[in-house]
Amino acid sequence: MARQVTTTEGPRSKRGLILSAAIESFGDDGFELTKWASVADKVGIGQTALYHYFESKVHCLLTIMSTELERSIALFEEAVADQESPADELRAAVRAAYDVGPREVLQMHILQSHMDLLATPRQSEREEAERQHARELVRGVEERWTSLVERGMASGDFARRDPVQTSRMLLAMVVSVWRWYRHGGPTSLEDIRDFVSASALRVVA
Repeated sequence: MARQVTTTEGPRSKRGLILSAAIESFGDDGFELTKWASVADKVGIGQTALYHYFESKVHCLLTIMSTELERSIALFEEAVADQESPADELRAAVRAAYDVGPREVLQMHILQSHMDLLATPRQSEREEAERQHARELVRGVEERWTSLVERGMASGDFARRDPVQTSRMLLAMVVSVWRWYRHGGPTSLEDIRDFVSASALRVVA
């Protein structure tokens, strides 16, 4: 099923504003408690206008999830490029995961809180296309982390274990933070980054 991307991205497009408002509402108030009409109110448009860009609230949610996964892949690839060793790549990948601002924190919280949505096919064609796209991106994330682990094992930097299970353990450690972390809370992202980075290196040692 082909994924349809809205092409109305001209200067008068409200798509970016809708996504920003939805990220703020879904992240702060929760997806279930956010009324679709309240997103329209934040943007200053009628509720009917939302459907020009997104078929439903779920379609918008899935788009936010895909966008966050695309961002994560791009940051990972940039972080590991030109590193001297797989251990350096791992440190850089962890650092990049936590080098974020308040908006990205909300996006990642939304993504991790709704991963179960990707498991069940959608009746709507556009929702299903976005769900499939997000699932492909999840596989892309997992494949990149597994490839990093395999490089480390091949070079002797990492202990030889099941690379898939090892990469899943590393990813779980990195992303689980977004289920409880809140921007401005008592624990800084710098402290989390240092703790997770050291823990990740112990996992592969």
